Amino acid sequence: MNLSDALRQLEEKYSFALLEKKEFRGETTLLLKKEYLYEVAQFCRDLLGFNMLLDISSVDQWGQDPRFEMVYELYSLEEKSHLRLKTLLSEEDPVIPTVSTLWATANWHEREVYDMMGIRFEGHPNLRRILMWDGYPYHPLRKDFPLEGKPSEMPEVAFSQEAPLQGGPFVSSPSSGNTQVREPRYRSAENLPPQETFIAEP
Repeated sequence: MNLSDALRQLEEKYSFALLEKKEFRGETTLLLKKEYLYEVAQFCRDLLGFNMLLDISSVDQWGQDPRFEMVYELYSLEEKSHLRLKTLLSEEDPVIPTVSTLWATANWHEREVYDMMGIRFEGHPNLRRILMWDGYPYHPLRKDFPLEGKPSEMPEVAFSQEAPLQGGPFVSSPSSGNTQVREPRYRSAENLPPQETFIAEP
C-alpha cells in the first residue's frame, strides 16, 4: 500500500483523532490526540504496513502549554515510505502509553526520553534511566536545565560541581593538543596551550 492510500485510510478511520496534517519537503506529519496515539500507531503497523520504528524523540516547548511534544518516525520497508506521528503532553501529566509492545526497538528510545526529558511511558517493561545514573534527580534535556549543569549530592558516582561554561560544556577548542587538553573542563588560565599563529602563504 503506497503512502497516499495509507494516509487516506488513516484519515477516514481516525478523523476524530487527527488534529493537524502537514506536508513539508515530501514528508507527512500527523498531529494526534494523545489518547489515540497507541491505537493509531497499531493501525499503522498492522494494517498500513509501517513495520519499522526508526526513532522516537521529544521536544520541550518550554513556556508553551502543552509543554512537551512526542515524535514517532515510522517506516514501511515494503513501500519505502515514511510517516511521522506527533502528539502533545502537558507539563502536569507527561505520561503516554509505551509502543514497545508494537515495536521492540521503542524500549531503549523510550528509556532515553524518560531519562533526558522526564516523560513516562505506561506499560513499559523496564522504565529506568539509560544514560544518567539511578537516583539522578534531573532531566538534562529540558530547556530549564542550565548548560553548566546542576550540583549533585552523589560525589562518588559523578562530578559533584557544576562544569565551567567555557565555550559550553561540550565544546572543545581547536588545538594541536590531545583530547584531554581540548576537553572544556581542562581549560583554565594556567592550562591553556599557547596560541598558534597561522600565516597564509601567498
